[in-house]
Amino acid sequence: MASYHLSAQIVKRSQGRSVVAMAAYRSGERLHDAAHDRFADYSNRRGVAFTEIMAPEGSAPWLTDRQTLWNAVEHAEKRSDAQLAREINIALPHELTDAERVELVRAFVAEQFVGRGMVADIAIHQPVREKGENPRNHHAHILLTLRQATPSGLREVKTREWNGRGMLDGWRAAWAAHQNDALRARGFRVQVDHRTLAAQRAEAMARGDRRAASLLDRIPEIHVGPRARQAGRQQRPLSSRPREAGPRRFWEKGAPARRRVVDYPRIDRGHRIDWLTNLMLGNNERAKAQVAKLERQAARLRHKLDHWDRQATFRIDGAIRGARFRWERAKAAEEARAARERERQKQTHAAKRAAQVREIIRELEMVLIAARGGREAVLARQRELEGWTRKLGREAQRGRGDARQR
Repeated sequence: MASYHLSAQIVKRSQGRSVVAMAAYRSGERLHDAAHDRFADYSNRRGVAFTEIMAPEGSAPWLTDRQTLWNAVEHAEKRSDAQLAREINIALPHELTDAERVELVRAFVAEQFVGRGMVADIAIHQPVREKGENPRNHHAHILLTLRQATPSGLREVKTREWNGRGMLDGWRAAWAAHQNDALRARGFRVQVDHRTLAAQRAEAMARGDRRAASLLDRIPEIHVGPRARQAGRQQRPLSSRPREAGPRRFWEKGAPARRRVVDYPRIDRGHRIDWLTNLMLGNNERAKAQVAKLERQAARLRHKLDHWDRQATFRIDGAIRGARFRWERAKAAEEARAARERERQKQTHAAKRAAQVREIIRELEMVLIAARGGREAVLARQRELEGWTRKLGREAQRGRGDARQR
């Protein structure tokens, strides 16, 4: 099924990054980096499905030339700790065709970025099956200028309004809406959601959708990026620092609102893939326990249903036979009518309860199917992670062999 991902980062010179080299790598081109007087050549890179630079209408024509644009950005920044660009990474729905994914990304970029005055350098990547990449891993990198485009080039000052948290939240919500509209227009029922699993589950519980709540009852995964994979290949610890994540909340009474802090140094004591694997094992145990609990509830409900079904079909004889006198026969007839009425009421009540229990069982079975499906998804993800681990182990082994040969 389609999955949601949108992350944003600022490209900083203080991290030793060159936005020209980044643009070359993402577009699979050979670009000259004037600031360092060298070429960044990634023309042999596979998996680049589409590239384009989108600029606001009426802006300088040279802004759509990749090499000229990013060299101009590098030249405009004088400080050693300058912020060069913003990068947006998004996951694309594998259910769509290549052309539909391009249309989707272009519409989103035009509305959210170019429409605000940014120049956007788009590179859509598709999985390379020969390299063992996940066949559903279609994604896009979007490099954005931090200055507005004008008919003469880029403004001298940066647009600080683009840095607000509210802006990022708006982009995340808009990307979910664009994906859902595209999927719905092409007949897909699957939808994505930009909110946290906890927020989605709380909403599902509030509307009484136990099936959706069951699928959302899991621990969110952590991201394993290129730095973490490289550290895994080289069998070395990953250098990292604590990072803030999520919205600002009032965690303590009387204290100011603050964001949750993810302790990445603790996570990265081993390899991040090991940590992710442990998360998946926890999710598997959680799903297994949930399935077992639901199966016990279903068994109890079926026992109740059997009881009420028997009550709904039970019959008694309310007549008294062998009466000698007329008044005895009249009394017996009255008692028989009262007994039949009581029986009718009991049967009506039993039938109503049986119908209620049957409906609960039907809903519970749907939740159980979802829980089993969720566990299968977790197990499939575990197998995928095991493949990553084996691959990293083989690459690390080859690396040690090459080192010994040298």
